[in-house]
Amino acid sequence: MKVLKFNPRGLTVTDISRKTKYNRNSAAKQLGILRAEGKVDVRNIGNARVFSLAQRVPLSAFLCFTKNMILILDNNLTVVQANDQYAGLTGLPKQDLIGRNILECSLPIVSDPETLAVIRSMEKEQNITDIRFRKGKDELFYKMEVIPTTFEAGETGLTIVLDDITEKKRHLRNMEFVARTAMELVDLPPETDIYQYIAERLVELVPDNPRYYVESYDELKGMFFMKAMYSKSFRDTAKQLAGFDLVGMKFPIKEFFYGAPFFESPSSLKNMREMRFRPFFNEEQISFFNVCAGQFTREVCDAFLHKCNIGKIYMTGLVWQEQLFGIVGIALSPEESLDNRQAIESFLRQTSIAIARRITDDRLSRSEKRFAELVTLANLPAMVINPDGWITLVNPRFTGTFGYTLEDIPTVEAWHEKAFPDPEYRNETVAALNIDQRGAGEILHKAYTIQCKNGEQKSVAFRTFPLSDGTKVVVYGV
Repeated sequence: MKVLKFNPRGLTVTDISRKTKYNRNSAAKQLGILRAEGKVDVRNIGNARVFSLAQRVPLSAFLCFTKNMILILDNNLTVVQANDQYAGLTGLPKQDLIGRNILECSLPIVSDPETLAVIRSMEKEQNITDIRFRKGKDELFYKMEVIPTTFEAGETGLTIVLDDITEKKRHLRNMEFVARTAMELVDLPPETDIYQYIAERLVELVPDNPRYYVESYDELKGMFFMKAMYSKSFRDTAKQLAGFDLVGMKFPIKEFFYGAPFFESPSSLKNMREMRFRPFFNEEQISFFNVCAGQFTREVCDAFLHKCNIGKIYMTGLVWQEQLFGIVGIALSPEESLDNRQAIESFLRQTSIAIARRITDDRLSRSEKRFAELVTLANLPAMVINPDGWITLVNPRFTGTFGYTLEDIPTVEAWHEKAFPDPEYRNETVAALNIDQRGAGEILHKAYTIQCKNGEQKSVAFRTFPLSDGTKVVVYGV
C-alpha cells in the first residue's frame, strides 16, 4: 500500500515485487486480497496488469453528509454502522447503536413488523418501497431503499437508506382531499346541513383530539349561530360547563367585534388567525371571554380552557366576495401545532363558495316561486315561455278559457298548431305576431282567432312581456 501510494500512476506485479522485496507470487497474492477488499484497482496496459490505489471513498465517510438516515447491517441484521441522523431519531449515541440486532431490539422504523418483512424478503437486487411509521401522534412516511452490501472482508450485509417523504405524502393527501371535497360540494343535496358537513370533514385534516366549532352568520339579524361542535366529548364538556347545549345558541359577535376596539370586517376575518390565551401564553391579545362575546362568565371560560386543554384557537371566517357566512374555530392545546393549514384554508374557501351558491340558488328559487305564483293568480289567461321555446307554465285562467293544459301544448309550435289549425292562417298569424312583438308590453289592436280545445273559436288580443333572461310572459285578452 505504501509503495503504491508513492507511485500513483501504478505498478506491475514485477515492479511491486522488486520494491517490496517480496517474491512475485506473494506480491500477486496480496494484490488479489487488496483488490477483493476494494483497496486497489487494476487496469491492463498491453499485456501488463498495472495496479494502483483505489480512488474510492468508504461509505462511512458519506454518512454525515446526507439528510437521509442510513443504517448498515451485517448478514444477521446487526447494526455495524449508523449516521447521526438515524442516531438522533433513536435518541441513542452511535456507539450504543452498533452491535444491536434489529430483530431483538426495538429500533425506530426498521424494527417495525411491516418494515422487517420488506428487509427480510431482500434478495440480490436492491429494493425501494414506501413505508409508514407512527411516532407518538405523528404519522411519518419514508422511502426506504435496501441495498445489498459487500464489506471489505468479503462478508455480505445490507445498507438501509431512509428518505423522509412525509411532507410530500401530506401534500398529495391534502390535494386529494381538496379535490374530493370540491366534487362532494358540487353534488351535495340541498337538504344537507353544510355546516355539519364542514365539521365532519375537518376531522380528516385535524384527526388528533379534534376540538372545533362551526357557526353560521345571519346578516339580517347580525347574529352568529352555533351550528356544529366536534367531537362529541368537546360538545358534552361545553354543555356541562354552560348548563345547556351550545349548538343552536346565538352570539352577537358582529355587534361585539365590528366596533371598538376590534373593528373587524368580512375582509379581516377571511384569513386564518391564531389567538392565544392566558394562562398558557402571556401575549394574549383577545381573551377567550371576548371570543365568546361575553355570553359566559369568566369563570366558565377559564374552566372550559383548562378542562379541554385549549391554549389557542385558529379562527377562519367563511367569506366569499366580501360576504360573511360564518366562522370556523379549531382549538389546540398549547404544545400542539396546526398541520395542513393550507389545505384547511382551501377547504373552507370551497365551502364558502358552496354556501354562497346555496344562498343564491335559494333566492332564485324563491324569486321563481313568487313569479310563478304571480302568473298563476293572474285574472287573465297567461303562459310563460323560456328562451328555447318551451312553455313552462300556463295558469288556471288560461286552461279555463282555452281548455289546454301544459301537457297539451309543451312548446310554442304545439300551441300554434292547436290554436291555429289552418296552416295558411297559422303562417299568416305567426308572422304577424313576430312583427307585432316589437311593441312588447302594449295591447295589440288586431285580434286573432284561437280555436279552443273543445273546438270553440275565440277572438283574442295578445300582450307579451319579455324578461331580461329571454323568458316571455304572454297574457291573453279575450
